[in-house]
Amino acid sequence: MVKTQSAENQLDAFLNKYSSDIRDLACTVLERLRRLIPGAVEMVYDNYNALVIGFGPTERPSEAVISIALYPRWINLFFLNGIELNDPNKILKGNGKFVRHVVLTEASVLEQPEVLKLIRESTRLAEPPFRKTNLRRLVIKSISAKQRPRKPLVKSKSKASR
Repeated sequence: MVKTQSAENQLDAFLNKYSSDIRDLACTVLERLRRLIPGAVEMVYDNYNALVIGFGPTERPSEAVISIALYPRWINLFFLNGIELNDPNKILKGNGKFVRHVVLTEASVLEQPEVLKLIRESTRLAEPPFRKTNLRRLVIKSISAKQRPRKPLVKSKSKASR
């Protein structure tokens, strides 16, 4: 009989590939998003470029409305319906057909009123709607066999600068 890791343990292992700064920031961001989006299904993709955790009302990826993506030096908060959101302060970045994002340099960015407003609006537009009475679920959707380094590469000093 083969024992498989729980989704929580797998997510912890994915997070542990990152520097302590990014890992700690991600844990804080996840904790806050879980409070802001009760009843969400969290879909985890350990992709080639980044670790992505999407939040949706169901397990269908097309119904996710918010996600975070961890890179070696920063985390992006993606609004998958970003083109539909009211952004009077122009804090959303990106120019794709649908998705916009905010760079999370620190967890306090999530507490900014304009970011909270975008999160609330994004989740309100979800179809089907989120059900606050549902229990949070964590689902590992995919793990890429080949991945970019999860920690920042250290640049070596060139011979000329020695």
